[in-house]
Amino acid sequence: MTTQHHRAAPRPASLDAVLSCAWDAAELTASEVIAATGLTRSTAIEALDALTATGLLRELPNARAAGAYRKGRPARRFGLVADAAVLVGVDSGQVHVTATVADLRGAPLGTARAVLGPLHDDPAVRRTAVLAAVDEALAAAARTRADVLALCAGVPAPVNTHGDSPPHPDGFWDRMNPGLRDAFAWAPLVRVENDASLAAVAEGTRGAAVGSRNYVALLAGERLGAGVVVDGRVLHGAHGGVGEMVAFDLVEGVGAAYGLGARAAEWAADAVARGEVVADGPLAAVAAEDLDGRRVLELAADGDPDALQVVQRVGAMLARVVSVLGSMFDPERIVVSGAVSAGVQQVVEAARAALPPGLHLPAPALEISPLGADVVVTGAIAEALSAARAHALDVLASRAAAGDARG
Repeated sequence: MTTQHHRAAPRPASLDAVLSCAWDAAELTASEVIAATGLTRSTAIEALDALTATGLLRELPNARAAGAYRKGRPARRFGLVADAAVLVGVDSGQVHVTATVADLRGAPLGTARAVLGPLHDDPAVRRTAVLAAVDEALAAAARTRADVLALCAGVPAPVNTHGDSPPHPDGFWDRMNPGLRDAFAWAPLVRVENDASLAAVAEGTRGAAVGSRNYVALLAGERLGAGVVVDGRVLHGAHGGVGEMVAFDLVEGVGAAYGLGARAAEWAADAVARGEVVADGPLAAVAAEDLDGRRVLELAADGDPDALQVVQRVGAMLARVVSVLGSMFDPERIVVSGAVSAGVQQVVEAARAALPPGLHLPAPALEISPLGADVVVTGAIAEALSAARAHALDVLASRAAAGDARG
């Protein structure tokens, strides 16, 4: 996470410990802080008061005033000020951009969506469109850039720890990540990340991999991308390239890193063109311009035999992808993520049936994400929240120091 603040003077560790408690609790008292942290009562109270002075905590009405206390001196109660600042999560895809603004507990406050056309292959045009989506989401939440504490954006490209993408033979990665780290430099805490890696974060925090420490989130719509978690850590590699799927160009039965939807559409169109489908059947009746992956999956769900045959073939391809990822990373589960997850039940069932029994390692469980099309932005909000928890006090201290310097 890139931090756009100056190095602040050391502060008591008690502040971080108490703020962490506040982030995890709806409300808390000094006694609860002491029990959770081991701090002395005087230190706990000093930290609570100091955090209240920063605006991150507020003192709540005591139990007697709230009508829930009868005897003795009521304990002072404190709570996180969830609207003290906001978080921003961005899914900056090749065709679609989604930006969501959330409060400090991750609750959504406003969302903006945009569809990008061919002109957005120009890096400057794309960068402007992504920034416009963020500003629109902030406006929907009745907030401004000045309210943002942390921002995380996902892109369909490998990203290193500095937020940069490596060169691509045809410049695709440069176009998908057109200097977004610098474009978002107005936010105190900024991270640009691979979209599949953010999908993996989302699956681990709210999706089909909660509680798992070894799994792969497979973004599988138009292109395949994998977010890989091993021993509880998202893997990146020297250039952010862990999970890039170009190796599947060399895998027999896969042949390219096209996603499940793209493959379903391609193979259905081929079957129609070769006359391999019933001439007056549902699949043949779909106009060529309307024959996309979603339509093929819908026809299969309705029981069309021709579409079902395509689904079986896509499932066999997915089984090969799962087998390779299983042998490379030894995950306990692989989660099919993204918008395509809403209609791939039959593909996944076919893949489960096609998994070869002779794998040297136990085959990973193949699951379907419950998070749908917003999985990347969900992961981006989770990462922004993690950064806010780790660095909120650094940002406040830096702003105070900058104010003192100007004064």
